[in-house]
Amino acid sequence: MSNIDKLYKISRRTEKLIVGLMSGTSLDGLDIALCRINGTGLNTKVSVEKFETIPYSPEIISSLRKISAKTIDLEDLCLWNAKVASIHSNYINNCLKRWKIKNSEVDLIASHGQTVYHCPASQHNKKHFGNSTLQIGDGDHIAKATGIITISDFRQKHIAAGGEGAPLAVYGDYLLFSNKLKNVLLINIGGIANITYLPKNTSERIVSTDVGPGNCLMDLWMRINYNLPYDKNGTEASTGNVNKNFLKNLERNNFFKLPFPKSTGNEIFNYEFILKALKGIGSISNSDIIATLNCFTFRCIKKFTATLPGAFTIYVSGGGIYNLQLMSYLHQEYNKINFQELNYPADAKEAVLFAVLANECVSGKSSVFKKAGVVETLMGKISLSE
Repeated sequence: MSNIDKLYKISRRTEKLIVGLMSGTSLDGLDIALCRINGTGLNTKVSVEKFETIPYSPEIISSLRKISAKTIDLEDLCLWNAKVASIHSNYINNCLKRWKIKNSEVDLIASHGQTVYHCPASQHNKKHFGNSTLQIGDGDHIAKATGIITISDFRQKHIAAGGEGAPLAVYGDYLLFSNKLKNVLLINIGGIANITYLPKNTSERIVSTDVGPGNCLMDLWMRINYNLPYDKNGTEASTGNVNKNFLKNLERNNFFKLPFPKSTGNEIFNYEFILKALKGIGSISNSDIIATLNCFTFRCIKKFTATLPGAFTIYVSGGGIYNLQLMSYLHQEYNKINFQELNYPADAKEAVLFAVLANECVSGKSSVFKKAGVVETLMGKISLSE
């Protein structure tokens, strides 16, 4: 059977087994979700059959941080494009073996890749250039190493069609979580915090946007000043006090003056951003800094939700759900917050959403997104396995 025949047969299936992959800006590892997907468009149904997060080793994390910096070694960038794909391929093959799933049983892999730089026009302000973003972990390498057709590089088509390349969560959110009986708000707190608002009234506008830092600033401060990867359970933040002057400085960045929707990344919210906001503050303890950064993330979320009309049901996902101090802010501000009733782990959400995008890429129609008010396009490059 030719590659095209194989792809055609997969595209015609009403049910597919798709491996969704996500590795975010927090660089904590690779989320792997084995998804059984039925249907397309607004008829899409997803069952997460297996899910695992494979942590990156300290050596991998260190290398990826170096090539995510503004000044990089081009040789490293070139080498790690293939290296990330090789690492991810090994993780996939090992997971499938543990799960007793043959590679030949999997229809597609949906690979987000590893973001090394995100650069919307609102950030670079160079008039002869548009929006841009770069993810590494080449899809051809994954397809060849696993023997599974791979859909990757989703963000480039979004930019080509007029978007910023982020956030893409709205596409899967719209297909899976739209509800005619209630307004739905989906908050994902990874390195960056992003939100999708799905109104029950189809005449209202769906909004999906990055709102600011999620865990990235807290993780940075903990790593550099505590030699810990993150503030486990938000314990350190809970011991400190919010410094109002520091908080005001954090909120002065031009990103917060831009209208929603918008996108951002570690290119803005980095260690230099924290140090700049600390200037003129005077003596402040590490625990107060962490407490303030924690509150800052919450206030970024609150600023967006304050623009929304009426009541909404909230679902929270991403690594931020384990930060008890941050979740305490959310619980105090909003009514019931849940994700488990959506029938799969909150950690799996982004990997699942990319599996859904891969399904749409080979079997869907871009017109399904017309009513969503987003960039009307299907996304993903197709890497054949032979």
